Amino acid sequence: MKQIEHIGIAVKDLNASNILYEKLLGKPPYKFEEVITEGVKTSFFEMGTSKIELLEASNADSPIAKFIEKRGEGIHHIAYAVEDIVGELKRLQQEGFILLNEKPKEGADNKWVAFLHPKSTGGVLIELCQDREIELKEFD
Repeated sequence: MKQIEHIGIAVKDLNASNILYEKLLGKPPYKFEEVITEGVKTSFFEMGTSKIELLEASNADSPIAKFIEKRGEGIHHIAYAVEDIVGELKRLQQEGFILLNEKPKEGADNKWVAFLHPKSTGGVLIELCQDREIELKEFD
């Protein structure tokens, strides 16, 4: 793992949260995106070499909607940048971590993503991110 790529924060109202974070961070989000397969709308704020990702549910069945219903708004996940997401998933599974995604999938901000179950990571949802420009290695 190279560095913290971003911190994901679940919010009820993306527009209101963008205003709040723009005031807090002193700059507007650099990107807005909807990931239909995940049922989420996102915005990203740059923070040095990492980012803040705000996530709003775009449907009632999305993981973000369920998270907010259960826990309220707040930190949803920590994402780590990796150079070889397939290799990292294999390594982490061998180390005993529970994978929520056996294979990477397309995520926001032009990334391949995969998640680790919080039950195996001390209660923290972990996301691995690899730039989509980097070719995925083959799965076994």
